[in-house]
Amino acid sequence: METLSENRAFGGTQGVYRHASKATGTDMTFGLFLPQEAADLPVPVLWFLSGLTCTHENAMVKAGAQLWAAEQGIALVFPDTSPRGDGVPDDEAYDLGQGAGFYINATQDPWAEHFQMWDYITEDLPAAVFGHFALDEGRQAITGHSMGGHGALTIAMTLPDRFASVSAFAPICNPTDSDWGRKQFAAYLAGDEADWAAHDATHLMRQAGFPGPILIDTGTADQFGDLLKTEALAQAIAARRQHATLRLQPGYDHSYFFISTFMEDHINFHAEALYGVAE
Repeated sequence: METLSENRAFGGTQGVYRHASKATGTDMTFGLFLPQEAADLPVPVLWFLSGLTCTHENAMVKAGAQLWAAEQGIALVFPDTSPRGDGVPDDEAYDLGQGAGFYINATQDPWAEHFQMWDYITEDLPAAVFGHFALDEGRQAITGHSMGGHGALTIAMTLPDRFASVSAFAPICNPTDSDWGRKQFAAYLAGDEADWAAHDATHLMRQAGFPGPILIDTGTADQFGDLLKTEALAQAIAARRQHATLRLQPGYDHSYFFISTFMEDHINFHAEALYGVAE
């Protein structure tokens, strides 16, 4: 584990670290905010998965999450969105290749060698952070934005025993029926489209749901609203009678101004689930 930077923030520490990933076969960089309580005991963890074109840095710098996490005594993990570096394949389009890992394990060339982001997020990075920092592995929650919202929802519903709660900001809700999904799944996974449903929050909601609380915020002025397919997930939630809160926020778009506006709500939502009572 290599320390790239550490800065004092809200009584805790915002660090940036690099480690060698077995899953991706590359060095990976991530951000980690540790509240001051981590100096004395392991603290709960909230994972934040970022969207297309982002690195670990976007949410770490723009989401305004550290203040609210410090108030609740919660750590924040900000992973990267894909492998990077020499020898890692890429594409000219912003929504494929580096910065667009989609939190799945690629099976098709040239992506399969390095684009193993499901394993990285669910196995490799957790092993690294829980092995090196004062984090409570028994108290985890997950959130994300756009492509990262897709990742948060699909990972939580696939690993329901791991996460106390899940939330998302403007998530891609039905990627098997959207250009933000079909294009990437065809490139990374190919094969039978029926297999793509394992990475589609709407399909997973219909099949299994999630035993804990869910919070989703999407802006009514989201410029990518037609790609998110929010209505499909809403229908699946209603059909399953899933305990969830889905809010359409008037006038908000897809940006980090939207995310930072509702970040306090999301941190407090997860704190209630992680601690069992609202703080």
